[in-house]
Amino acid sequence: MTESAAHRESLPLDSTAQLLTRITTQLGTQLRHVSLNGTRRPMTPPTHPLTHPPRPPSPPALVAVAHGSRDPMALRTVTTLLERVRELRPGLDVRLGHIELNEPLLPDTLADIGPGAAVLVPLLLSRGYHVKQDLPQAAATAPHLRIRIATPLGPHPLLVEALYARLTEAGWRTSDATHRGSAVVLAAAGSRDPQSAADTRRTAAMLSERLGGVPVVPAYASAASPTVPEALRALAARGRHRTAVASYFTAPGRFAAQSAAAAPRIASAPLGTHPALARLLLLRYDQALATRSPAPRRQLASA
Repeated sequence: MTESAAHRESLPLDSTAQLLTRITTQLGTQLRHVSLNGTRRPMTPPTHPLTHPPRPPSPPALVAVAHGSRDPMALRTVTTLLERVRELRPGLDVRLGHIELNEPLLPDTLADIGPGAAVLVPLLLSRGYHVKQDLPQAAATAPHLRIRIATPLGPHPLLVEALYARLTEAGWRTSDATHRGSAVVLAAAGSRDPQSAADTRRTAAMLSERLGGVPVVPAYASAASPTVPEALRALAARGRHRTAVASYFTAPGRFAAQSAAAAPRIASAPLGTHPALARLLLLRYDQALATRSPAPRRQLASA
């Protein structure tokens, strides 16, 4: 008997069993890579039970920027509107910041967001000082965030649909569209910025088309002319006595109340929580994300 044979005969039984187990395991591993037709399957690296695929990055926060108002209904309205936005886009971090008068103020909202990115969506209906100055200045106070600033809500067809719905709720009827004495005053906040007035005139033209050609005259609660009473008097002088006031405000407040009080017939409620506004907020958010990278912080502060 040779030395190797003697060694094999003296091999302990448990060692032999362990050897067979290893051979069987290796054979099974190899057979798993062979398909029924005899071809070899490509090998894939084993997955460790404790490893997980990386999570996709969270989308930038949506920060809705409201002007602010002393009317307590304004804050309640905007809060409800943002609840609608959250229902439409579950999982999106939706926050509120005010330019003035209400808390939280925009810089405080931005400070509460962790390092990352955010999109400021102004709850404003036209271009003006707040969009061009206040928002970039607030963005400059948050160096820990990559911030994009969306365009204001208006003008846009979704706003026109909301205006039309609010007028209908207030009592506007199809017969008004065919009456020769009918007209609408589009009551807006007003701004000294000529681009703001251009945006409001564009919305008035779109609303006129939606109403079937009824004249729609833009008017303002402050900083621009004509005022709402002036526009109503001018329409009456031209024989337009069947007039309505369309409230072109995102939420209740002093300007909206003053404009409605001047209406000789019907005045619509502010746009408020209309579903079209929630959709438009998300549209402006998505549009901002689709644009090129935000400008450097230095340029934002001087925009």
